[in-house]
Amino acid sequence: MRRRVVVVAAAVAGLVTAGCGGSPVEAGPVAVSSTPATYPVPAATVRPDEKVLKIPTTADGDTAFTLVGLTAEMATIIGSHAEFHAKGQFVRIRMSVVNNGRSSVSFDARRHVLVDDRKGEHAVDEQAMTIKRQPETIDIGANVRLEYDVYYDLPKDAKPLALRVYGGPTLTDLKDESGTEIPLAQP
Repeated sequence: MRRRVVVVAAAVAGLVTAGCGGSPVEAGPVAVSSTPATYPVPAATVRPDEKVLKIPTTADGDTAFTLVGLTAEMATIIGSHAEFHAKGQFVRIRMSVVNNGRSSVSFDARRHVLVDDRKGEHAVDEQAMTIKRQPETIDIGANVRLEYDVYYDLPKDAKPLALRVYGGPTLTDLKDESGTEIPLAQP
């Protein structure tokens, strides 16, 4: 047994000594993937009259927002228990929200503000959100993804320009007072 240990030790010493020789050892190319792996999230069919948005994901604190669809000029919405007419026009924005933080965040899904082309600010239409059974304040866990619609009632001649989003309280913004504005069209 002792003889095997000596032979193995001598072989290892020989390899180490060979590596310390006069010619440097060069490493080959390292294969690095420039595209990170993604989850196979199923594609969803775009709804009638909905425009697909191709806007980069935007963060507000630890929360990331991806606006995926926009529908404007909707005169009426219909839910499971009501039909509701807009005072002007309903605008619906489909969004994906991901909590990239290490802990959960108290997220107000109805706090976002729509800014129109005249710089008018519009709060979420609570009645439309209730009729369409969209979320209110929810606890989004770490690395949890939520996708839902927000509804606004804009004047008939107004055009949606940007969405101001609020990602929930953070250590630097405990009251979630500062939001992030996302333009609804690429410049």
